[in-house]
Amino acid sequence: MESESVAKRAHCLLLPFPAQGHVNPMLQLLKRLEHEGVRVTLVIPRFFCKKFHKIPTSIALEYISDGFDNGGYEEAQSFKVYTESFCQVGTETLGELIEKLDRSGKSVDCIVYDSGLFWVLEVAKRFGIVGASFLTQNLAVDSLYYHVKKGNLHIPFVEQSISLPGLPLLEPKDLPSFLYDCESYPAMLDYVLDQFSNMEDADWVLCNSFYEIETEVRFS
Repeated sequence: MESESVAKRAHCLLLPFPAQGHVNPMLQLLKRLEHEGVRVTLVIPRFFCKKFHKIPTSIALEYISDGFDNGGYEEAQSFKVYTESFCQVGTETLGELIEKLDRSGKSVDCIVYDSGLFWVLEVAKRFGIVGASFLTQNLAVDSLYYHVKKGNLHIPFVEQSISLPGLPLLEPKDLPSFLYDCESYPAMLDYVLDQFSNMEDADWVLCNSFYEIETEVRFS
């Protein structure tokens, strides 16, 4: 009876962007899901396993490729090259992982992915799996990126002050550096904006925030 109960648990893959500030929020979500009885598998690029020195052995781990298995983004010629490779190679190897898990009796019901890895949603839909985008930065920052992506906020800024729904009045210097000095990190700017390219198609959108401290922030 116990094994039958375990077999019926929903199985969720968590796929963070391989950087500590993105992985940590995903690990906290993993603990919450496991506490609720969900079977969780953390999926990371092969190179990133070298950075996982203190991860509990109880966490189920699987690996995919980003095209740079030895050094990840440090091995790539640029961040843009890395993200493009991760999209192409990751799409293929994530599909292979889903098929492998299905053959082993661990079929996947849901994938929670870092919002910057927007291509994961296409893989999830191809396999008929629920896809949930996870915004790891706070809502105020993500709201700014969203409004730039949707054309409600134009860069470079010419306004002395910026007024957006759910946010206090801002000056350009109050904004993330990717927006304030948009030519300083063009590849990173593309990355933070592309996370909204298909978010409206996601089954769920999860936020790394406390509702009580960002009640007025919204994407509209």
